[in-house]
Amino acid sequence: MTTEMTTQLQDFRERILHAAEHGSALQIRGGGTKSWYGQAVEGEVLDTRAYRGIIAYEPTELVLTARCGTPLSEIESVLAEQNQMLAFEPPHFSQSGQGATLGGMLSAGLSGPRRPYVGAVRDFVLGATLMDGKGQVLEFGGQVMKNVAGYDVSRLLAGAMGSLGLVVNVSVKVLPRPFAETTLVFALSEADAIRKMNQWAGQALPISGSCWHVGRLMLRLSGAEAAVRAAKHVLGGEEVQDASTYWHSLREQTHDFFSQDEEHGLWRLSLPSTTGPLPLTGKSLIEWGGAQRWLFSDESPTTIRTSAIAAGGHATLFRGGNKNLGVFTPLSTPLFKIHQRLKEAFDPAGIFNPGRMYKDF
Repeated sequence: MTTEMTTQLQDFRERILHAAEHGSALQIRGGGTKSWYGQAVEGEVLDTRAYRGIIAYEPTELVLTARCGTPLSEIESVLAEQNQMLAFEPPHFSQSGQGATLGGMLSAGLSGPRRPYVGAVRDFVLGATLMDGKGQVLEFGGQVMKNVAGYDVSRLLAGAMGSLGLVVNVSVKVLPRPFAETTLVFALSEADAIRKMNQWAGQALPISGSCWHVGRLMLRLSGAEAAVRAAKHVLGGEEVQDASTYWHSLREQTHDFFSQDEEHGLWRLSLPSTTGPLPLTGKSLIEWGGAQRWLFSDESPTTIRTSAIAAGGHATLFRGGNKNLGVFTPLSTPLFKIHQRLKEAFDPAGIFNPGRMYKDF
């Protein structure tokens, strides 16, 4: 580690210890491209961007380790040179693509169109280094896949919204880019699209993305040329030329659907993929083979959440709307107690992004 990075790490520690001593909140932030996600947070900003750089990258081992402030764009550029990628397609939510960082990627825990077919962020995290509320540097996991006893903390950090501590370094598994890729489009109703996506999911097809919106189902195929060619023959549909822009617009939410009025908020519903169309008014877009559904609706938050829970899922007020009503679905009492114990263990003074996930911690 360079002297500059060592100094930066010491600065983080001093600020954390000062905040803990005075009971003052810290907002852990990289590029701030996802600062709107979750509940509003107050406190002094702890900017991670100065602590950056790829520490190790072994293309033959499919493993990359980098510091928390490293831009995602830099990591993806280095991987592209070796024809590799972050398979879960993490969104940047930055027009320039320069703002998102590796630490923010892990903390937000968000994945793109490929997620149901290859796995989520947490499935690719091999290890992480965390600075806790006592200024201690804790290492979890490693650079190889292995079984662990108890909590797999490095994966637990995925989606924790910076509430457990400052992510210092992250090791992730990367994958080769597919040799061939194509997108097919089908004219289908919502119900028929859900049925088809689930039917195809049970077959040996190289599906890597799916999305239904206003009567059109888009299906991406990725893999060996022979497998993609055979799947096209089985599925039919119409081939879409240069569809990479389309899938990028879903990943970054620049698709026209997401530009609608957010007065009532954009809801993200996580449901069993086989769930039929929900009895909710509004405009929707369906991804992940039916498991992720985006909704703009003037229905009440209670109605939306009740409908999602009745279907066996949950609903998140992803962007916009009235966050005072709660962004995430309230936890059950047992699960809430587990969250509390984890928070108390890693952040006893409650200084890291307090209230970002839930008002009580």
